[in-house]
Formats: sequence, structure tokens, C-alpha cells
Amino acid sequence: MSEKLGLYIITFLLALFFSLVSVPLVRKAALFLGFCDSPNEIKTHKGSVPVLGGLGVFFSFAAALVLIRLYTSFPTGTLRDLRYILAGSFLILLLGLADDFKKPAGLSVGFKFAVQFAIAIFMVFSGFKINFISPDYISWALSVIWIVGISNAFNIIDIMDGLSASQALAAALAFWFIALPSEQIYVNFLAASLSGAALGFLPYNFSSRLKIFLGDGGSLFLGFVLAVLSLGDEYSKTNVLAVYAPLFILAVPIYDTFFVSAMRIKKGISPFSGSKDHYALRLEKMGFSRKKVVYISFIFSAFMGLSAWLSTALSWHWSLLIYLIVAAEFLIISKKISSVKI
Repeated sequence: MSEKLGLYIITFLLALFFSLVSVPLVRKAALFLGFCDSPNEIKTHKGSVPVLGGLGVFFSFAAALVLIRLYTSFPTGTLRDLRYILAGSFLILLLGLADDFKKPAGLSVGFKFAVQFAIAIFMVFSGFKINFISPDYISWALSVIWIVGISNAFNIIDIMDGLSASQALAAALAFWFIALPSEQIYVNFLAASLSGAALGFLPYNFSSRLKIFLGDGGSLFLGFVLAVLSLGDEYSKTNVLAVYAPLFILAVPIYDTFFVSAMRIKKGISPFSGSKDHYALRLEKMGFSRKKVVYISFIFSAFMGLSAWLSTALSWHWSLLIYLIVAAEFLIISKKISSVKI
């Protein structure tokens, strides 16, 4: 365990280093090429901001994994899994970058979903699927929906500096911590690399002088990797309720997706239309600064990660109690923030 833990930490540090170095270089390239995001009635940032941050995060994530592979003998099957995940995440990154390049109009919703579902189907038939549901065709269908849904959840929540990347950081650390004792080596390497890459991006996303956005490419990439990563662990061989731990770890992006969709439908508009119904913007209306909203969200996700770990470590009776308490918390939060006028 100590030897493997050392390799995971090295992977994290490599990804962090690559991210700190590559993101400002990508920013310069984006400025030179004119790939920037301008404010509008929904986006309230100041001035044009480069949107190729996701390219730097992906490079850092992939480079750390490739470099650690050169000095590590992975168990049988691990290298295959990593190859498929790198291929799938690169394809989803390209889709997001194409959408960024075509802004402000962007790609059509139908085309984006078609490509996302195709990539998700590719991943599921490569072996990345929900394993506790039968028959297989239901497992396959739900796995595809899960991958597409989580990918888009991180895209939807990317409406505030640091929010999507910090949520990815919290989730990756939680998956890493829970999977650490297991033999799912690729999960630990993925989580370590993704958390380092996301952490290295955050200082530039928060910066006023060197600001850069993830862009759709970056947010879709983060969500995609976390969705696939979540399918790689058993979570608990004794507690049947522990299989729902990923719902806790990814609770904030999932919650915002459903909350925004419900608020838009309530207003009579499409859930795919842009609006300011996000929980984060409602917290801002309540008087919290944007940085405080991001910090609060990160702390809450850390709490949810702890709850997820407890649900895997305790008996199903205690897990059920944890689930009920968390559900009650979300109902109370929803009632509070839904009353805020945007």
C-alpha cells in the first residue's frame, strides 16, 4: 500500500506541476488565436477571457499518467482501462472545444448530445458500466445516461470562477480516498491525476490578471472523467447501499442540474436554455460573495464525500440514516434558495 500510495502522490504532484506550467501557456495561445468568451446578459464577467483552460487541464492530466506509466508496471488490464479513458476524454474535450470555437452560437444541442451519447456508448461497451444492476441492457442504458449526465452537470455548473474545477477537485479526492484500499489501481491513478490538474488550474481561474476559463471543453472533460471513474470501484462488498456513494460525491453538480432544470420548466422555458437559476447565483443574491459561494460549495462537497465514505464503511442501517439526513438537508436548502428571486 505504501509503495502504491507514493506513486499516487507522485502522479498528483506531476499533474499539479504540469497544470501550473501549461495553463498560462494555453492562455497566451488562446489570446493570440482570439478564442475568448465575452460577457452577455447571462455571463457577467468583465471583458473577454480566454476559454482554452480545459486544454491545459487535459494535457496535465494525460501527461502525468503517461509519465508515471514509463516508470511503473501496471497490473494486467489497468493500462487498457487508462487507454480507453484517455481516448474517451480526448474525444469529449474535442467536442467541447468545437463548441467553444463556434461561440456565441455554439454547436446545436442535438449534435452535442448525439456525439456525447456515442462516446458514452463506446465507453460502456469497453467495460465501464454500472455492475450492480441487471439485466445487462438496463445497466448499459443507465451507464450511458450517467456518463452523459455527469459530463453535462459539470458543464452546467461552470457559471462562476472556480466552481466547476473546485467541485471536480473535491470529487476526485473523495473517489481517491474511498478507492485507496481497493485493487482498482486505475481509479486511484485517475483520481490523483485529475485532482492535481484541477488544483493547478484554480489559481488562474481565480486570477484577475491571468484569468482563463475552462470552457465547455474543460468542464465536459472533468465531468466525463469523474463519471467513468465513479464506475470503477465496488465501494462496499457488504453494505448494499454503499453503491450509491457516487451520488453523494457528485451531489452538488447533480443537484444544480436538476434544480436549474426544474426552475426553467417552472418558468415555461426549455431546460437547455440559458438562465440565472443556478443555486450559486441565488446564493450570491442572498449576499454571499462569489468566492464565498465557491468555498461553501467546496466545503459542502467535502462533507458529502465524508458522508459517502461513511456509507461505505458502516452497516446499511447507518447508511440509510445518512441518506435520509442528506435528503432532508437538500429539501431544506431547495426550499430556501428557490424563494430567492433572480
